[in-house]
Amino acid sequence: MSSELFDAITYLEKEKGINKDVLIEALEAALISAYKKNFKSATNVRVDLNETTGSMKVFARKDVVEEVEDSQQQMTLDEARAISGTYDIGDVVEIEVTPKDFGRIAAQAAKQVVTQRVREAERGVIFSEYADREEDVMTGIVSRNDPRFIYVDLGKIEAKLPESEQMPTEKYEIHDRLKVYVTKVENTNKGPSIFVSRTHPGLLKRLFEMEVPEIYDGTVEIRSVAREAGDRSKISVYASQAEVDPVGSCVGQRGQRVQAIVNELKGEKIDIVEWSEDPVEYVSNALSPSKVISVLVDEEEKATTVIVPDYQLSLAIGKRGQNARLAAKLTGWKIDIKSETEARELGLLTDQDTEAMDFDDLDEDTY
Repeated sequence: MSSELFDAITYLEKEKGINKDVLIEALEAALISAYKKNFKSATNVRVDLNETTGSMKVFARKDVVEEVEDSQQQMTLDEARAISGTYDIGDVVEIEVTPKDFGRIAAQAAKQVVTQRVREAERGVIFSEYADREEDVMTGIVSRNDPRFIYVDLGKIEAKLPESEQMPTEKYEIHDRLKVYVTKVENTNKGPSIFVSRTHPGLLKRLFEMEVPEIYDGTVEIRSVAREAGDRSKISVYASQAEVDPVGSCVGQRGQRVQAIVNELKGEKIDIVEWSEDPVEYVSNALSPSKVISVLVDEEEKATTVIVPDYQLSLAIGKRGQNARLAAKLTGWKIDIKSETEARELGLLTDQDTEAMDFDDLDEDTY
C-alpha cells in the first residue's frame, strides 16, 4: 500500500480534525473484511499498517493448543515451535499471509467502508463541537425553509428553528443574519441535529450577558426572566455591591446597551427591574412601568394584593393582562391588582398608605 494513503490520512486529520488513529482503525477493519471476503478465509487475521514505509501486511493469528479442533484458528505446540521455540500452550502465533495482489483488491474493497467511517468521524467531531453549546447563543444565517423549520447555517451545520420557536413578529428571509438560542443538540443516525429558538427566555438572558460587562463578570446578576417573545419581556437584576446600579448597568449610557438587545429582538419591549428579597419591593418593581400604592403579602399562599392609583389600573394590568402576567412569572408570586377606589371600599387602604407613597421617586425602566 502506497504512502499516498497515509498522506491522505494526515491531510484529513489536519483539515477536518479527524483523529488519525480513528481513520487507521477504520482502514484496518475494512482491510480485514476485504481479505476474508476476497480470499474466502475464516481465519482470524490482523492487518499491520506501517506509516513509515507505507506497507501493509496481513497476519493469520492462531492459538497454540494441545489438540486442534479448527485448523484455521488453531495449531499444535509442535507446529508453533517449528516456527519459534519460545511458543507455549495458550500463546498466539502470527503468520504472514499477505497475497501478492492484495493491495489493489483491498484498496477497492475498503474505499466505501473507509469513506463511511470518515463521515461518521466527521459527524462525531461536529457533535463534540456543538454539544457544549446548549443553552448558548450563536449567530447564523438563514439558509432555507420548509413547512416545519427555518434552517439556520451555523458554519459547519444547519440548525433547525421550529415554527413553535419562531417569533410571531418576525419574517425570516434567506440570507438574514440572526442570533439564536441553542435548545438541544442530538447525535442521530443521520448525524448531529441542532435545534434553536428565538422565543426562549434564555435568549434574552444570554443577550444581556453578551451586552453588559457587569453581568458577564458577575458584578450584576440576572435573577429572573419572564418573556412573551416579540411583544414584551421583564428581567430582574441584582448587585451585591451597594455602589453598583444593576438597572443602570443594563440600560447603559443613553440606553445603548438595552437598545442593542431591543434591536436584535426586532423591537420587543423590555422592562428592567431591580430584584429584592422583600416581596413588597420586588412585586412593586416588577409591575413597572405602573405606580404602586401598596402591596399586601400572604406568605402562606405566596400571593399578593397590589393596590394602584385608579388612573394606573389599566397600565398595571396591561393589554390582555400582559403586564400583571409577566410580573407574576418574574417574581413567582400571585398578583391580584386592585384600584385605589376598590381597595378603599374593601378596607384595604388608608389615607396614611397613600401619603407614604411618593410616586415621583419611581423610575420607569421600559425600553
